[in-house]
Amino acid sequence: MSSSTFPLLTIARLSAIFVASLVLIWARVFKTSFIPRSPSSNDTLIFAVLHPLLMVIGFIILSGEAILVHRWLPGSRNVKKTVHLGMQGVALGCGILGIWTKFHGEDGVVANFYSLHSWMGLVSISLFGIEWVMGFMSFWHRGEMRRVSRRMLPWHVFIGLYTYGLSVATAETGLLEKLTFMQTYRNVPRRGSESILVNGLGLGLAFLAGIVIFAALSPKHHQLSIRPLKPIYSNDKY
Repeated sequence: MSSSTFPLLTIARLSAIFVASLVLIWARVFKTSFIPRSPSSNDTLIFAVLHPLLMVIGFIILSGEAILVHRWLPGSRNVKKTVHLGMQGVALGCGILGIWTKFHGEDGVVANFYSLHSWMGLVSISLFGIEWVMGFMSFWHRGEMRRVSRRMLPWHVFIGLYTYGLSVATAETGLLEKLTFMQTYRNVPRRGSESILVNGLGLGLAFLAGIVIFAALSPKHHQLSIRPLKPIYSNDKY
């Protein structure tokens, strides 16, 4: 790990802890805000609270840490790829489960796809799943698949970072949608403690995304190799 990367990783993890803490406080202290207008059972509240926990902590934060695996994990390239693939697989599972909890006890899957947040979430989880499957195939297959994966690596990096950024943007739209609902139907003060917490969570997610993407794209100074310059004059000629 280079000295220039270490502060970025530290800031990224501190930001992740800050975001996770705000989500946990929101779900624990203000859990009544997650109660539907017509709750059918106590399980509805549990699944409603699980949705932001799984999507923010399990999906966004964990996938962000997986993106930075190649920055902080020592060992061979195969070890790093294995840990990266495993962490992304867990993040994908949390994302799928988080989406399922949103539909539990509601009017069904189709009825819930009515907002920009829901459609962006569908695109994010679909791209994430495709990326993971392609990564899994390239990791376990040799020969031609390996050569294809090397040529596709720039696209893999681009789509991966794009999907991560889209996931954070999806979470931001979800926070805005939730905050608008609370202020409209539950009379939550605009300058109240819960409104400040949700806005702080949105800012924290935006900052976290910027740090993760910047750390992922920053040059790896410890891996740069300087080739010696070829002499202009050769003793064989002169």
